[in-house]
Amino acid sequence: MDYQFRDIENKWQQFWAEKQTYKVDNTSEKPKYYVLDMFPYPSGAGLHVGHPLGYIASDIFARFKRLRGFNVLHPMGYDSFGLPAEQYAIQTGQHPAITTVDNIATYRRQLDQLGFSFDWGREVRTSDPEYYKWTQWIFMQLFNSWYDMEADKAQPIDLLVSHFQTNGSTGISAVSDEDTQSFTAEEWNAMSEPDQQEELLKYRLTFLKESTVNWCAALGTVLANDEVKEGFSERGGHPVEQKKMWQWSMRITAYADRLLKGLDTIDWPEPLKEMQRNWIGKSIGASVKFQVENSDKIIEVFTTRVDTIYGVSFLVIAPEHEFVTSLTTAEQKNEIEDYIIKTKKKSELDRMADTKTVSGAFTGTYALNPLNGEKIPVWIADYVLAGYGTGAVMAVPSGDQRDWLFAKQFNLPVIQILDAQKDIEETADATKEGKYINSGIINGLAYDEALPVLIQKLEELGAGKAKVQYRMRDAIFGRQRYWGEPVPVYFKDGLPYLIDESELPLLLPEVDKYLPTEAGDPPLGRALGWKYKGEYAYELSTMPGWAGSSWYWYRYMASPDERKEDVFAPKQAIDYWKDVDLYIGGSEHATGHLLYSRFWNKFLKDLGHVNEEEPFKKLINQGMIQGRSNFVYRISDEEGRGTNTFVSHGLKDEYKTTALHVDVNIVENEVLDLEKFKSFRPEFANAEFILESGKYLCGVEVEKMSKSKFNVVNPDDIVERYGADTLRLYEMFLGPLEQSKPWNTNGIEGVFKFLRKFWKLFHDDQFNFRVTDAEPTKAELKSLHKIIRKVEEDIERFSFNTSVSSFMICVNELTDLKCNKRAILEELVVVLAPYAPHITEELWQLLGHAEGSLSYAQFPTFVPEYLVEDEFAYPISINGKMRMNLTVSLSLEPADVEKVVLENPDVQKYLDGKTPKKVIVVKGRIVNIVV
Repeated sequence: MDYQFRDIENKWQQFWAEKQTYKVDNTSEKPKYYVLDMFPYPSGAGLHVGHPLGYIASDIFARFKRLRGFNVLHPMGYDSFGLPAEQYAIQTGQHPAITTVDNIATYRRQLDQLGFSFDWGREVRTSDPEYYKWTQWIFMQLFNSWYDMEADKAQPIDLLVSHFQTNGSTGISAVSDEDTQSFTAEEWNAMSEPDQQEELLKYRLTFLKESTVNWCAALGTVLANDEVKEGFSERGGHPVEQKKMWQWSMRITAYADRLLKGLDTIDWPEPLKEMQRNWIGKSIGASVKFQVENSDKIIEVFTTRVDTIYGVSFLVIAPEHEFVTSLTTAEQKNEIEDYIIKTKKKSELDRMADTKTVSGAFTGTYALNPLNGEKIPVWIADYVLAGYGTGAVMAVPSGDQRDWLFAKQFNLPVIQILDAQKDIEETADATKEGKYINSGIINGLAYDEALPVLIQKLEELGAGKAKVQYRMRDAIFGRQRYWGEPVPVYFKDGLPYLIDESELPLLLPEVDKYLPTEAGDPPLGRALGWKYKGEYAYELSTMPGWAGSSWYWYRYMASPDERKEDVFAPKQAIDYWKDVDLYIGGSEHATGHLLYSRFWNKFLKDLGHVNEEEPFKKLINQGMIQGRSNFVYRISDEEGRGTNTFVSHGLKDEYKTTALHVDVNIVENEVLDLEKFKSFRPEFANAEFILESGKYLCGVEVEKMSKSKFNVVNPDDIVERYGADTLRLYEMFLGPLEQSKPWNTNGIEGVFKFLRKFWKLFHDDQFNFRVTDAEPTKAELKSLHKIIRKVEEDIERFSFNTSVSSFMICVNELTDLKCNKRAILEELVVVLAPYAPHITEELWQLLGHAEGSLSYAQFPTFVPEYLVEDEFAYPISINGKMRMNLTVSLSLEPADVEKVVLENPDVQKYLDGKTPKKVIVVKGRIVNIVV
């Protein structure tokens, strides 16, 4: 029977599900290997062919490791809280849980039909209360912890309270808010409970803080930076403004240095690690205080170049800075207010990215340089952000491009500063000419010499100190949405308290609408009677999307039975699996999920809940499969209006045309199906066509795969037409895993033909199964062991595309050799199994393995001796004309080679009874016979 891929794939998918083939135990004498994919958000659109790329690669690797004798954990689940389901609920009134379940069903069907070896018994869904119970529990542990800088780890808050009770604030070295109090033990013990709780909130690793956020009124929620594009929400295109709100935050900055150092211990792509280093942004410098003229206010700045302090010609503070109102004079009030309104329309990312335009407004107030008393004007500008550092910078136009542009724009002085490398005499001469300001402190000193001198002087004046600062800010941990994890907090006397652990999970309440209340509260404010113990208000914000994805790999470690235990994952399971050996996902998560996950992992280790400092040993960023867009060309009339006539691509330059995207699913080999095109959109029902060679040829362009470009290819269609094994092989064949590459359905036919040819090796011309037990030849063994070595090496270095090419070469060689030997084909089946699991399972069974699955066979051992060349196919040339090749042992000397050649019957035919005049044998190269 010919290759019936539909029947074969359905059969084995059902077998794997019924037999729980990929169920894995947490105890085994085999070495462990944990393979993980970044789990998907289940959107309503389902998968397109770009989505499975990483899943196929991880599945190949997981299957290979099983064949190599590892106990492999390869789970899958869903990051199922999210804004899209909530927006759909707002539009339709349907509960997000219903939408999410329906979408997950679609994803599960699509994933199953691709033959992935997931242990579905360990599935997680972040929106499942049994899962988010533990997300809430981790939040509670963070709330009940502080960061001890001396121990360089998180500690229980009870230890801090105990210290306060006996020693007051003396001797505490903690990561905390700037405005912590100094107090004695007696003063602490005399404080009221609300006062104590308010002070502790300044130390907790999760805390309430007034933060500048991206507020989208239309969506009624705060948005993350990556959800805002050029001042508008990515979803829906609604205006976004900067707004100060009380938000839950997480003190990720406490872990900044450990997050930096940890990057040197993990096998991640260097560009991704560099993105995290830049995001964390460690800087060593000084904090400098500028006294506001005629005021008790002090503007504090951080600088890495305190040696440039004599070149400061103005200060810039963020438009959201707490001093803006008090520093603004009456004359400048209108200008400042107008500027603040404009700033609110920009996202933080836009403000950071915009390096070309310069804008700002003068407050009308001056500050004083602490070292020379010079008056310095104070401006506001949107390139300074309130949440970064102190929200203020000292501007040195002679040393910074943006400061220089700002100074030029507003006609501010550009003060030249001392070149620290100049000779003292040269500096003195330059100063006399008015080119330099003489510091009186650092003349002639190099930077590393000047720095301690300046810091010492600032400390003597009480105007500064040495400081290490990070660009990374504490992570905002709240969204004004419905469809997210409820925060397990209630409020008493205006302060937050945790509910009891025994009351977890705190479930999402029912609401009448998924919109903010009329008073502007988040949707949870609509829940009737939703009070803690019927009295205290719950937190109405929900957790952000990254909460549930910041620890999910540990939940996978718990088997279904172990999830009944009252732990997020059993200790013995954590001890066994330890961490993720291979993690595959997109680089777009570099400064989001991948950073937060490392933070939570380090925190859980500090408290003794997990063993490893880093969660993911090796990370691979898969590239994007881009869409192959097709275009039709509509002819325009003289006024430029589109007609209903379309011209083929090769003739379009003869007309005035407009290119329109067309559904790639009605185009094959760039030829448009005209009848399907007429049904594509109503306005094309009566379309007319100008053809070339009787066909309408479409234009082609590689773009991002998107519904709006009509270039989305549904994997369901490919699987129906060619089968899952073909799709798996083809996605790997497209190019290196880490690189982006265009999808081209036209090329898939070659991979399908390869699988049919592979199937044919095991069958005769009537497709009867025919495999013999005859001894393999050297050529057959050589072909087999070439592919064993190649696949082994390729998989270990994640070079999957080159393996597919090698499979094709191997099958061609064995076909030419007419090989149907069990000794060869049985091992070849195992080698191909990670890539094409369905066809190989079927052939494995046909080869006589009636019980069990090929998944737990043994990967063949490569034997180098089979690749040693001990024979050579000599080209035989007679009178200068190549006649044939003759395989002769390389161990023979030229005289023996000559004898073998002349005795060969085919050579004798060419000699036609004549005796050669000369025979020239070049060993291992050629034989020339002259007659």
